[in-house]
Amino acid sequence: MSQEYFLGTDIGTLATKTIVVSSDGEIIGSSNEKYDVIQKNPTWAEQWPEVWEEGVYKSISKCLDKADVSADEVRGISISGLYGGSGIPVDENFEPLHSCIIWMDRRATSQVQWIMENIDIDEMFQITGNYVDTYYGFTKILWLKENKPSVWDKTHKLVPPSSYVEYKLTDNLAIDYSSAGNIGGIFDINELEWSEVMCEELGIPVEKMPEKLVRSEDVVGEITSEASRKCGLKKGTPVIAGGIDAPMATLGAGAFERGDNVAMMGTSMCWGVIHEGENFSKKLVSMPHVADPEKKVYTFGGAATAGAIVNWFKGQFGQMEEEVGKNTGIDPFKLLDMEAEDIPPGSEGLVVLPYFKGERCPIWDVNARGNVLGLTLYHTKAHLFRAFLEAVGYSLRHNIEVGGEMGLDVKDVCKIVGGISSSSLWTEILTDITGKKIVAPSGGVGAPLGNALLVGVGTDLFDDYDEIRSWIKSDEIFSPSKENQKIYDRYYEIYRKLYKDIKDDMHKLTEISEKNYHRS
Repeated sequence: MSQEYFLGTDIGTLATKTIVVSSDGEIIGSSNEKYDVIQKNPTWAEQWPEVWEEGVYKSISKCLDKADVSADEVRGISISGLYGGSGIPVDENFEPLHSCIIWMDRRATSQVQWIMENIDIDEMFQITGNYVDTYYGFTKILWLKENKPSVWDKTHKLVPPSSYVEYKLTDNLAIDYSSAGNIGGIFDINELEWSEVMCEELGIPVEKMPEKLVRSEDVVGEITSEASRKCGLKKGTPVIAGGIDAPMATLGAGAFERGDNVAMMGTSMCWGVIHEGENFSKKLVSMPHVADPEKKVYTFGGAATAGAIVNWFKGQFGQMEEEVGKNTGIDPFKLLDMEAEDIPPGSEGLVVLPYFKGERCPIWDVNARGNVLGLTLYHTKAHLFRAFLEAVGYSLRHNIEVGGEMGLDVKDVCKIVGGISSSSLWTEILTDITGKKIVAPSGGVGAPLGNALLVGVGTDLFDDYDEIRSWIKSDEIFSPSKENQKIYDRYYEIYRKLYKDIKDDMHKLTEISEKNYHRS
């Protein structure tokens, strides 16, 4: 029998990545296609689906070329995606009518207010396992309905990013349970179906949602002739449903069992724990897990920004590192890390609130804003950079603590996936702040590897997920420094108190500044 290969593709917020994995779990090729987010004002975030579609076609084609793999050798492909918020409103011909209002968009404030005043929130929580915030897709859907009536009237379906691309590849429309659950508000997490009760109360016709709900490992369809020409895969290649990127990254890190917990560090941060539906929290987000969704629940605390604020810092203050990187081939982030390594824990008196796009879990405050406390003329760029890394660590600890307050059995070891796993400094900061051992799985590929695993299960090569544990290798284990942990405990107290102390002033600033924004 000739070697077979699995493709895993993840549609991210800023890039689409595809990997090729051999049947023994070796990653033999990868490709990355970048794009941007449309931000018409500080609280909005949109993307047109064509960039995702083209990103998938190009990343698949380039990945096959780099890995020198023939389309005949590909057993299947699975696709995960960013949380698409409102979903893409498409007409009956599946043509997009409006850009997708994605997860980081926080415009639906008046819709949230209406829901709080008119809907039984406790009933919603009992049905969906989720609360209400501008983060959730159902609030963004209501914004579309109220502000874009011409779009709403023509909308045939509201489709998540991965489902949209899978339709383009197969001519079949389906939505996996994790993508449906992440919309919140209108999905019954107990029955694994759209809640007609909540749809009716909210005024969102259930007919506008994809009808076919599937497991993440299910085959959605096969590559069509047209899609074959665009991406290079063979006509008839199975396409697996996949799921939301955060639980897919969790799966890629080997989180199958109750208590397994993983922090996905990308543009945002999602710390998630696996359980069996015994507890839910209004402070966290819950959805069926991508593995065994009938029994397993993925509950996560999601910071709106993680890598995003570090990337922002590099863009604003890292011009020198960018220039040196061009001349030497060294990653500018590595250079910034090297500068910050000699700065003591706590950045010598700095605390950063990382709320540069409002905040999701666990404070749920669309009007929260970033803040730097403690600056003096003594502090340098290296101090600030380390303080930004530490801010994400404080946010991670805050979410982990809320998970513990839920009464969930959270294991003492936390795995991390995403670009952060390549930074030893950042990982050391995370373990010292949280007090947890942190494991960085080899390669840091996250969701694309989870997709590749699903291909093996979905095409019946593997009987279950236990057979693929050997694929998941851990290169390094980080243990907390007791001395550093004590220092960070004191800074963390200030971090938690600071938000409460300046919350009202942040809200006033937002109110004043938003009057100058042009909304369209």
